[in-house]
Amino acid sequence: MTSWTALKQSTHYITMKHYKAHWGTSLIVVTSLSTIVCLGIAFVLFKHGGTLLYLGLSLLALIVGCALFAICGYTVTPDAMLVHRLLWTTRLPLAGLQSARFEPNAMRWSIRTFGNGGFFSFSGFYRNKLLGAYRAFVTDLHQTVVLRYGGRTVVVSSSAPEEFAHELVSHAA
Repeated sequence: MTSWTALKQSTHYITMKHYKAHWGTSLIVVTSLSTIVCLGIAFVLFKHGGTLLYLGLSLLALIVGCALFAICGYTVTPDAMLVHRLLWTTRLPLAGLQSARFEPNAMRWSIRTFGNGGFFSFSGFYRNKLLGAYRAFVTDLHQTVVLRYGGRTVVVSSSAPEEFAHELVSHAA
């Protein structure tokens, strides 16, 4: 679902619309299994102690590190789309946005060139035949919205993908 927020800036009000980042089944499964495996291995390594303790700590750091990159939601402002993470926000300007369309399963058959393949998010740099090279900020592979700029493509997902795409296009126009 979405909610409205008004922020007073000088004497004008800026309207921002928030969208939740719904976790799809594949993200839930990959994150759960990866966390269980890392915690299990870390537990065994901690029991053995010695130099293996550092490997166990590394696995715990991996879980925390990936969790920090989890996508919590999106906000559409008059001039940008904000991707909310746990501790920071990534700003994607709407200037130069040519289209934003709900394209379910747009990441199908993608190859990850750099980034996270499902441990708390599908984020980073990917490539497939349909989109070419693109950047992803995705939590649900079936609810993808493709943003096309002049020289780049970005894929995101939200709880209301059609409304989200419409909102982006209306602010970019």
